[in-house]
Amino acid sequence: MTAWNNWSGSVKARPAELARPRDEAALQDLVRRAAKVRVVGAGHSFMPLCATEGLLLSLEDLEGGLQVAADRKTVTAPAGWSLKRLTEALWREGLSLPNQGDVNPQALAGALATGTHGTGRDLGSLSTFAHAFRLVTADGSVVTCSRSERPELFEAQRLSLGLFGVATRIAVDVLPAYRLEERIERRSLAWVLENFAEVAERCRHAEFFVFPYADEVILKTLEPTEEPDAAARPGVNEEAVFRFCCEVGRAAPALIGPLQRLMMRASGATRRIGPAGEIFPSERTVRFEEMEYELPRAAGLPALQEAIGWIRKGRLPVTFPFEFRWAAGDDIWISPFNKGPGASISMHQYAPMAWRDLFAEGERIFRAAGGRPHWAKRHTLARGDVDALYPMAERFRAVRRESDPAGKFLNSHLAELFS
Repeated sequence: MTAWNNWSGSVKARPAELARPRDEAALQDLVRRAAKVRVVGAGHSFMPLCATEGLLLSLEDLEGGLQVAADRKTVTAPAGWSLKRLTEALWREGLSLPNQGDVNPQALAGALATGTHGTGRDLGSLSTFAHAFRLVTADGSVVTCSRSERPELFEAQRLSLGLFGVATRIAVDVLPAYRLEERIERRSLAWVLENFAEVAERCRHAEFFVFPYADEVILKTLEPTEEPDAAARPGVNEEAVFRFCCEVGRAAPALIGPLQRLMMRASGATRRIGPAGEIFPSERTVRFEEMEYELPRAAGLPALQEAIGWIRKGRLPVTFPFEFRWAAGDDIWISPFNKGPGASISMHQYAPMAWRDLFAEGERIFRAAGGRPHWAKRHTLARGDVDALYPMAERFRAVRRESDPAGKFLNSHLAELFS
């Protein structure tokens, strides 16, 4: 057996085999012979989605390249490519993804399979970009699905949690290549609570980060631009400073509040311009654990205020900021945005510090506000919760049973929810 752990270190597994097939025939043979199969990309899921005692597959080395449609509105890409590799290849073709999240090591298939999203009033998750999938199914055969071919399988596969097969190629929406201007500025928390809706309506992308013990926030906006590249001015290594503050807070929790207020006073406005695929992601080197809930848009800011008040009242040791953003609604069966436009609240904790009890209490606040969790971030949903939150859950399970009757792609976590 080979030891494996996710990016944060909290999910550990000992798969019987870890394989990196180089061609589809080898992949088919591996899947056909295995009793249990899961696929891993960058390991950025905080839930045990990739954990298995069977075969753990990486598709990073699988052969294949980018195929651009004649109308240049879609491309078919290797499912195992990282978003970084994909966006670099698209840029060379004069194309860009419509949207991204703020990190880019994830595999394309993993980002779609978990409903990964970025920011934007009218921009949905990456799962909404998909038009067709090529899958190796449980018996090792290859099938394709789209709205016109195996439509039930396609609808389930759009946000699949890896339960219907191993995706090898995915057709996704693209746009003509565009550049973005990122502006980061410090604003008071009171100002942002009053004005965020106006900012998010006006800007293509808007989000903010707020430390629970600070009264100022980091406001980030992105807008398309024709201006030439502009790098942010060199400054202190913010990740190194933040890591130091997290370590101090871990050793002396009473200093967390003063340190957060000090970090905010030291932060300044920045601006950078570049290709969209380079501007969307940010550097993330300080390891953390994360829970994220998607709420009805009107409930978002009140729930965030309640969570901040709960942390302050209990003087709880939370070293990371909350992240707040908007995303568009969709029609995907088990998407947390399928009830309509959403507000997303991400709660983080420094990975070496205790997080389970904190997240459990925060989850109660977000669930009470009508929230549903990001599938790859920490949550405690049980099967009954899934049924209550997702009217299409049993239809999703029915397609899973038809495509994988022996449960080859289930692990213990997913079996509790979708067996």
